Amino acid sequence: MKFLGNVLAVIVGLFVFSILSVLVMFGLIGMLAATGSDKVTVNENTVLHLDLNGRTIVERTSEDDLDFSSLGNPFGQDLTAGLLNLKKAIAEAKTNDKIKGIYLNTGLVFAGQASLLELREALLDFKTSGKFILAYDEAYTEGGYYVASVADEIYLNPLGGIDFNGFSAEGIFFKGLFEKVGVKPEIFRVGEFKSAVEPFILEKSSPEARLQTQSFLDDMNEFALHEVAESRGITYDSLKKTNDLMLVRKPQDAVTYGLATDLLYFDQVLSKLKDKLGVDEDDDIKTINVTDLNSTVKSKNITSSNRIAVIVAEGEIVGGKADGVISSDKFAKEIRKARKDDNIKAIVLRVNSPGGSVVASEVIWREMAEAKKAKPVYVSMGEVAASGGYYISAPADTIVAQPNTITGSIGIFGMMFNAQELLNDKLGITTDVVKTGELSDFMNPTRPMTDVERSIIQNIIEDGYETFISRVSEGRGMSAEAVKEIASGRVWTGNQAKERGLVDVMGGLNTTIQLAADRIGAGDDYRVVYYPAQKSWIETLMEDFGKNVQTKILKSELGTNYTLYQQVEKLKSYEGIQVRMPQDIIIK
Repeated sequence: MKFLGNVLAVIVGLFVFSILSVLVMFGLIGMLAATGSDKVTVNENTVLHLDLNGRTIVERTSEDDLDFSSLGNPFGQDLTAGLLNLKKAIAEAKTNDKIKGIYLNTGLVFAGQASLLELREALLDFKTSGKFILAYDEAYTEGGYYVASVADEIYLNPLGGIDFNGFSAEGIFFKGLFEKVGVKPEIFRVGEFKSAVEPFILEKSSPEARLQTQSFLDDMNEFALHEVAESRGITYDSLKKTNDLMLVRKPQDAVTYGLATDLLYFDQVLSKLKDKLGVDEDDDIKTINVTDLNSTVKSKNITSSNRIAVIVAEGEIVGGKADGVISSDKFAKEIRKARKDDNIKAIVLRVNSPGGSVVASEVIWREMAEAKKAKPVYVSMGEVAASGGYYISAPADTIVAQPNTITGSIGIFGMMFNAQELLNDKLGITTDVVKTGELSDFMNPTRPMTDVERSIIQNIIEDGYETFISRVSEGRGMSAEAVKEIASGRVWTGNQAKERGLVDVMGGLNTTIQLAADRIGAGDDYRVVYYPAQKSWIETLMEDFGKNVQTKILKSELGTNYTLYQQVEKLKSYEGIQVRMPQDIIIK
């Protein structure tokens, strides 16, 4: 009875928590909506404040996205910042005479290297106006410092730190776990570098996987060091030594080795800003955030007949119509609509994806190939456009990537799980099958696969690989043999991919759009229209709120096992035939 009483108490507590959370949420929404209804104006002598600490950079957020950070993130949602919105605000700040500079907080920003590069390029362009950029933080990650290094002045808290010791990528391997629980993965793949399956069959990376990871990490780190060295006025050799040996170990080291201008406290940084603005020490600094500044910007060439559709494809590639991923039905429809719309003169597919389902990738590839017959089609690669992400990019007239984009991984794999030992020996569960044909229970997970089944699936995988090779061969104008020499599932940086013919031009989304505009002879007379339609902040907030309540309940029930639960849930997306890059590469 005591146990039942505890369970009932937990249920009642969660119910009350949910009700109170909903009431608080709607109260805050009302307050924020009332605040947001006021028309924003830019005051004289204003600073654009880019506070990205704790935020994850994604391709897009809603135009009316509100900044909850000042309220302490009351809804517990993941804090994100849209790269498109950030670049739009920085471009406006460059030309708006009322904005005198940018105050930059990027120390703990979360993003891939290519996204950080696009943000960095936007800030470098801003500096051509002659306006200042001042950066300050208590701590910097390697990526956060990479962005901040463009600033005219970089200040660090006297007890702060800068993580400046090169890149690393760590994989998680499940072989031991599967052996303990009695689950045996059945693996099928083509390509010696197609190492996405390695976490399930090995205890550490294969030599091939280590080779490709070392190669692209070295290339990305070298590129970042050259960029930082140029911005900070330090020789590359000197900066590389600082990086290799992690010479910045104490706050003062950051100043000694040229990474920071000085060590200051927050109030002293405010004094520096006031000096730049020419205001008295007792005066307040007028600041504006990204959302508010963007609300004052009028759309460019809104009546222009030269329209360029930018279709933003971010996430894993899956079948169906799901949100938050690249779902085949949804994105095929968007590409088809753009192809048939006579007002759309060119299409740009912005790809940020590690790949996923081979069938879903084929569905989107088909629409891209059809669109190319009707009008110019371009691809802009973001942080990652690998495996299925490259598959859907292949038909484009021109592929544009950043030097530190992760791409390639042209290969295919399949994976199934045999849970017989888990069921029979660990759980005491047995099964009994009645069937009409030898293969009626094809790929039954309660028993080992037969040699016939393995042969069938391996043939399917090999056929899929040949199809993938042919898609790239046709799209890139290369022979199948030439594609196979750089395929085998190997991952490349954008720099390396361009050297091997997989990428045409180095640059970001703006470069790609301008190439499309030049192709249609639009000059500066064009309008960019983004698809799919973005949800409003209130819709996104409501969806996130429901997910967060679910997460809180799971964490409460599972405790320290919640992390393991997340990993097991992720395994579901790996089952079946996939065109997916090696694991989810997280570069630190």
